[in-house]
Amino acid sequence: TKVRESIYTGTVLIILAGRFRGKRAVCLKALPSGLLLISGPYKINGIPLRRVNQAYVIATSTKVNVSGVDVSAISDEFFARAETAGKDAEEEFFEGENKAAIVSDERKAAQKAVDAKLLKAVEKVPMLKGS
Repeated sequence: TKVRESIYTGTVLIILAGRFRGKRAVCLKALPSGLLLISGPYKINGIPLRRVNQAYVIATSTKVNVSGVDVSAISDEFFARAETAGKDAEEEFFEGENKAAIVSDERKAAQKAVDAKLLKAVEKVPMLKGS
């Protein structure tokens, strides 16, 4: 899928829908599925590495130099959920045990690596404040 002309690596985006609506995030790359890989960075505004459809963002004119951020290892497979074998969905629903999603160590490590470089890049841009 084609990504909008106004959106490219380093563009600051405003998220329009979902849990982080109204917040600004940095576009890190366009994934093969057509979704955008974004991050807050997490340390500044709590937005983790996420995939977002480009229909749900507005591109701003603010740019961040993210050339030092390595996101080559992150693809759509990175976000795949673990298969839960066993009970069918109906039985699981009526059990009432709502287990919180557990963030894998791989994701935590990737988030820290990206945030470390992204924080430095964001602090260099005037009008974007670091923590």
